[in-house]
Amino acid sequence: MAHPVDPTFLDLPLRRLADAALQQARDLGVEHADFRLERLQSQAVRVRDAVLEGAQDGEELGFAVRVVADGTWGFASAIDLTPEAAARAADEAVAVARVSSAIRTERIELAPEPVHDDATWVSAYAIDPRTVPLGEKVAVLAEWSRRLLDAPSVDHVGAAYEHVVEAKFYADLAGTTTTQQRVRVQPVLEAHGHDEPSGRFDSLRTLAPPVGRGWEYVAGGPGSTAVWDWDRELAELPDLLAEKLVAPSVDAGTYDLVIDPSNLWLTIHESVGHATELDRALGYEANYAGTSFATWDQLGSLRYGSPLMHVTGDRTVEHGLATVGYDDEGVATGEWDLVRDGVLVGYQIDRRMAARQGLGRSNGCAYADSPGHIPIQRMANVSLLPATGGPDTAELIAQVDDGLYVVGDRSWSIDMQRFNFQFTGQRFHRIRGGRLDGQVRDAAYQATTTDFWGSLAAVGGPGTWVLGGAFNCGKAQPGQVAPVSHGCPSALFQGVRILDTGREGGA
Repeated sequence: MAHPVDPTFLDLPLRRLADAALQQARDLGVEHADFRLERLQSQAVRVRDAVLEGAQDGEELGFAVRVVADGTWGFASAIDLTPEAAARAADEAVAVARVSSAIRTERIELAPEPVHDDATWVSAYAIDPRTVPLGEKVAVLAEWSRRLLDAPSVDHVGAAYEHVVEAKFYADLAGTTTTQQRVRVQPVLEAHGHDEPSGRFDSLRTLAPPVGRGWEYVAGGPGSTAVWDWDRELAELPDLLAEKLVAPSVDAGTYDLVIDPSNLWLTIHESVGHATELDRALGYEANYAGTSFATWDQLGSLRYGSPLMHVTGDRTVEHGLATVGYDDEGVATGEWDLVRDGVLVGYQIDRRMAARQGLGRSNGCAYADSPGHIPIQRMANVSLLPATGGPDTAELIAQVDDGLYVVGDRSWSIDMQRFNFQFTGQRFHRIRGGRLDGQVRDAAYQATTTDFWGSLAAVGGPGTWVLGGAFNCGKAQPGQVAPVSHGCPSALFQGVRILDTGREGGA
């Protein structure tokens, strides 16, 4: 269902402020200037054992001016929505650039981008979550919680809901102006239980990922076409938890793994998504979040994984958390290859990195999480493509004689170059002779990135593909948080090392 940009955002003095800031920057002789005004409206709700624990509404509103002057970045932001404040912010941004130019080591240049005049883009959603009363949201979470609490295996239930409605206006000296609005929601329930004989406590969360949708994702409604099957998941979760509580520990060793999209998305995020950010690969995050093994000199030659591995960066996929029409540098977004036939063929880039490496245009990966932060290079929706006509999950399991089926994300660890890693899951189901044979616990899979993706032996078909993701990908100093999705099918990996985390931890 197509929605217009919220008229209360359009009623703000967007163009007057942009004109004041950009004219002042032009008068001061900058090489580049852009203006960004944004409003973030959010809500978070917490319910424990079917009782409201807390609710919070938030709004952040302000603008930012970014310039390149004397070959150096300058930035300033403000919350006073007046032309005088906008011009003053431009003054401050230019002053920052000129003071900083004495210590810069290389000139800032930006890759060219066609002018996008008065462009508008709104994400795909049916029901604006701001229009749904808080009481209705609490009632849904409480009713779902009571369903779980009725099961003998469940002692406690935590439920949470969050939404963000993000509106942005961008303008630059080249003549681009864009107005955008996107909506995202994240509902989750977690059931906790214990096993009396062993004294063991554990939990399971729902697998529904956060998405770029509206309230229809939670409760259905007009225009919803792919709503999560909450009834089925809530009905299955107590029995799965009961089985997990009494499951034996895994025997450490080497196994074939069928990994469900609910787990594999996070491995993609950490081992491919971050590793193919070009600023990281060039060393720009070295003092904080690390670098990347996928260095620039290996572009076009690094054997990232098996020939079945085809990974894209995509800022356009419907309902993706990183999906926008234009990034925070006024770049029209698209889709491109990062890994094709198992070989590294691309990176995620912004205009600065594109110019620095002679890559022509940016692929639209600049984003700032608030009006008080400068745009930085951020992750696109990085996704593993399914195999056309590929197998379903049951058919993948049928190919495994001795292995594990991994469902749901849990803890993870990866080194600063995105190479050595370890991931756990919510559930590990034993596979024997092509069939599921009960759960095991205390399992983690461990590998290097290239060994793991090199062991990719089969990729599921389009029917297994799910768009997972997170609201809270962190990067940069000062820290910023970005939402990002990762689509993937079920997939089969052969000969992966499995740890018994209980034994490794001394339990």
